[in-house]
Amino acid sequence: MNDSTPPEHNHHKRTGLVFYILMWLMLFGFAVYFFDRLIGIRYNPNAAPQSQLVGEQHEVVLRQSRNGHFVATGQVNGEDVVFLLDTGATDVVLGERTATAAGLARGAPSWAMTANGRIRVYDTRISTLSLGGIELRNVRASINPHMDDDVALLGMSFLGQLEWTQKGDTLTLRH
Repeated sequence: MNDSTPPEHNHHKRTGLVFYILMWLMLFGFAVYFFDRLIGIRYNPNAAPQSQLVGEQHEVVLRQSRNGHFVATGQVNGEDVVFLLDTGATDVVLGERTATAAGLARGAPSWAMTANGRIRVYDTRISTLSLGGIELRNVRASINPHMDDDVALLGMSFLGQLEWTQKGDTLTLRH
């Protein structure tokens, strides 16, 4: 027996296979994008916190993340930073890369007590820290060179200047 398949038929089979593979790659890419966004929203449901003016105060309402924390995106000197609100942290604490991107310089070294023990950090001041419509200036902060730069701690040097109320899975900040 002799294989008499016309060459154009083989070309069509290859073209069909290429399109089939491309379709699956696009479908996989869409699934990755969709689930990445879904996970991001569950981790940080406050990626773009909104504020409203209530009387003379700016009010920002944050939703609790799926793991029970309050996570929100704010700005340090105009740079986006993901914050974990931490009432146990004395200062706002940033990792080295985040601090550098925001134009913060290391100040005097000091010691801080963390869940992992005593560490050396560097004092600094944030010119402008904002969360939604709440903006504070000259906020005391620390640079922790050992900290993961994916998230910064929004400590009491910021939170202590606000009025805040938690009800269920929402936290309302006012200033």
